[in-house]
Amino acid sequence: MDRLGRELGFADGALWVKRDDLTGLGGGGNKVRKLEFLVGAALAQGCDTLLTCGATQSNHVRLTAAAARASGLSCTAVLGGRRHERADGNVVLDELFGLDVVWIGAYDAGRVGTVLAETAMRLTAEGRHPYEIPLGGASEVGTLGYVVAAGELAAQAPLGSLVYTATGTGGTQTGLVVGLGHHDRVRGVDVGAIPDVGARIEALSAGVASLSGHPLPEGRPQIDQSQIGDGYATRSEAVREALVMAARLEGLIFDPVYSGRALAGLIADRRSGRLAPDQPVVMLHTGGMPALFADRFRDWFADG
Repeated sequence: MDRLGRELGFADGALWVKRDDLTGLGGGGNKVRKLEFLVGAALAQGCDTLLTCGATQSNHVRLTAAAARASGLSCTAVLGGRRHERADGNVVLDELFGLDVVWIGAYDAGRVGTVLAETAMRLTAEGRHPYEIPLGGASEVGTLGYVVAAGELAAQAPLGSLVYTATGTGGTQTGLVVGLGHHDRVRGVDVGAIPDVGARIEALSAGVASLSGHPLPEGRPQIDQSQIGDGYATRSEAVREALVMAARLEGLIFDPVYSGRALAGLIADRRSGRLAPDQPVVMLHTGGMPALFADRFRDWFADG
């Protein structure tokens, strides 16, 4: 991304983007890598339904529904929030994929988990065989997708690159650090999806390392909480600026909830001098464009 890089004072060839928004299923996004392993496990266990959860505009839920249909499975999701009179953003695609939604009112992670367990029991009682996928697909099995991605990055990126990623439930960052071998290779920009995501990454790392045959990553999780702002999925001027810069300098569309916050964190680090001009940096684009068409962001760019 040399045009954006020059605007930020990077040397040519220092700033890169990894296009995991182009992962080729259901509108793309980082969750496709996790679902490769999760769907594989579901099929191996003879399951007929993927069961997961998320917030109203969850990219993970949208892609889980797409993965289910591509694999001949049904999909049910517990969503925190209420369906609006007019579907917007990811909800339009959820409905297109025929997702069976259990709406629970205002989003609360604890409540979502409780209803997820209750829904699994209901589906089982109805004679179904659900495969339960946690928030964000951030299980040990799902996280293997980003252990594989780390191998791709190591082969593709300039030597010594730092990877910036949005960090929600911690699976993407965990897979990357396990695959790359050191927490200092990855800077996660916390989007405020769960409390203390750093502790979640440390706990998940041990199981993922064991499952993948990798050693435990060295160091401690690198978590940037400066872009949380007013909370998960809220509007932020720093994120808006990042989206505009990427669109107008590179023709790239980042999303306002995840990748846009990670890009805002990267921009802030370069401006503060935390990133040197010649430091190779890879921005992991995790997808999420449908969120731009949610009501809360629909008019965000109208003033130019």
